[in-house]
Amino acid sequence: MSTIGITSPAFASGPFTGAQRPTRLRLTVRGRRVLATLAAVPAIIAISVAMISGGTALANRDAGAPVESFSTVTVSVGDTLWSIAESVAPTADPRDVVDAIVRLNALDGVSLEAGQSLAIPAEYDSTR
Repeated sequence: MSTIGITSPAFASGPFTGAQRPTRLRLTVRGRRVLATLAAVPAIIAISVAMISGGTALANRDAGAPVESFSTVTVSVGDTLWSIAESVAPTADPRDVVDAIVRLNALDGVSLEAGQSLAIPAEYDSTR
């Protein structure tokens, strides 16, 4: 009996031989740095353009919105925002009037003190 051995170049680097094929692309440290720089350049350009052009929209010398005129009401003992809203604008929804008074006066809450002066928006002033 005889033994036949197959030694073909096609099988020399196959999965069963244990030899690994060298990779085609090798990134050195310098190559990694170049690749990271090339990937970061578009982001840096976009951020720079946004920073340069974004600030001009806020800084201008144009006149702002016209200041609304308002009248003032002095708070009496027992007055609430709701009662003041009903008295200054009887035909309007009191919730809207209370909200406008709170925003105009920059109130933190709904508590009022006697003698406090509240600004009433011109749109709800019944004396005009």
